[in-house]
Amino acid sequence: MTKADPFPALPRSFFYEWLVDQRNASVHTVRSYRDTWRLFLRFVAGRENCQVVQLRLADLTAAHVIAFLHHAEHDRHGTIGTRNCRLAAIRSFFTFAASKEPGAIVQCTAILSTPVKRGSVPAPCYLEPAEVEAILAQPNRSTLEGARDHALLSFLYNSGARIQEALDLCPAAIRFEAPSCVKLFGKGRKERICPLWPETIMLLKGLLGRQPRADHERLFVNRYGDPLGASGVRYKLAAYVEAAAKTTPSLRSKTVTPHSFRHATAVHLVSAGVDITVIRSWLGHVSLDTTNHYAQADLKAKRRALEQVGTPTSLAKAAPWKKDASVLAWLDAL
Repeated sequence: MTKADPFPALPRSFFYEWLVDQRNASVHTVRSYRDTWRLFLRFVAGRENCQVVQLRLADLTAAHVIAFLHHAEHDRHGTIGTRNCRLAAIRSFFTFAASKEPGAIVQCTAILSTPVKRGSVPAPCYLEPAEVEAILAQPNRSTLEGARDHALLSFLYNSGARIQEALDLCPAAIRFEAPSCVKLFGKGRKERICPLWPETIMLLKGLLGRQPRADHERLFVNRYGDPLGASGVRYKLAAYVEAAAKTTPSLRSKTVTPHSFRHATAVHLVSAGVDITVIRSWLGHVSLDTTNHYAQADLKAKRRALEQVGTPTSLAKAAPWKKDASVLAWLDAL
């Protein structure tokens, strides 16, 4: 009797038993892995000229993985970071598959040896204080939608929160009394506390006054009362940036996303002289190396350091041998 192919059952076990039950992965990780496997299985089925339901474990070869990563980067115009995220999702599955199917260890090992692609690490693009002010001035705060957008963007700049951290915010996580602060839940379900300006608290209170929410309901919602999505925020922000660029031309050369406010918060804290370890805690970074990127991006701090060093006086003096015309004549004659 021919043994049934294990592949149809492996993805279900991977997502439910291992990823959710054993690793307790966040919903964002599960969705990211799910999207990768949707794309990967359709890609392999196309190369094998079959339906996805007809795929076997043996069809998922290292050659297909490499071809899929090339497709994700070049045909779908993804970044190297996106490519490596796809690879991480595929590697995770085949690590699990190797423990469940010892007969496929050679195949799994070949896929697991696929290297992560290295790419350049550009300096983070951040907003100057005047640019932040220009963007924050765009929402029409007389409307509920404008008041919500202004409060959300102000909160992003104040807290340095990731966009999903802000969209997951509930009133219960905010301390409205002095000293005001907010509890954020970052990557890996790590909690951190961020202080809030009185101005930010006033904006959040005003939003709740116009659109009341229960303690454990999402604070930032659309006109139907449903939680805002990151794509919707990016769409609205693009319109505000376009309008702000009319009065602040420097915005035209920048790609502004919700994450740009996080970069701006970090760089402005560095410029204000805040200790780098405090900024790491503020932003919820695991490694101090990640936070150090913002210190490297702070041009004002670099200028201050350069001004303190000054120009060496020795550079202004001519070298002694240049004063000796006989030496110069001798060199010219060589």
